[in-house]
Amino acid sequence: MEKDLQVVGFRIGDETFGVKIGSVREIVRVPEITSVPNAPDTIEGVINLRGKIIPVMDLRKRFGHSEIQQDKKNRILVVELENKLVGLIVNSASEVLKIPPSEIESPGSVFADSESSYVTGVGKLKGRLIILLDISKLLHRPEFKKLEEAAETVASVR
Repeated sequence: MEKDLQVVGFRIGDETFGVKIGSVREIVRVPEITSVPNAPDTIEGVINLRGKIIPVMDLRKRFGHSEIQQDKKNRILVVELENKLVGLIVNSASEVLKIPPSEIESPGSVFADSESSYVTGVGKLKGRLIILLDISKLLHRPEFKKLEEAAETVASVR
């Protein structure tokens, strides 16, 4: 019998997304973010998390949301990617969701274009749809490189 897929659920707009629990290190409230000059729009800047400089990307902007309100439910998912930590701002982070493999559909033709190759499937759970994401594909190389550079720039100044 296959094990349920465990994902950390989070919201952007009205949608619920999930990333594998193994790629999420922690979820934190949004602290003060230091902006980085000449960073791409989606990169908010960097945060100091217990002495580590972590680049932060606004996932809401990455997904094309134009009206972004800051509120106290906003969270940063700290994920590990290629042995480096990256922060992703989301509207809210919910609970760990356990989705049975039988309730996961492949993304198929709905997400065919290369832009959404990071969608690994759609899970059904208690009448909700959870869009499952692959963090490593979501932050494709050029973006990830810019995030790393942003963190290194600030770290070298300190």
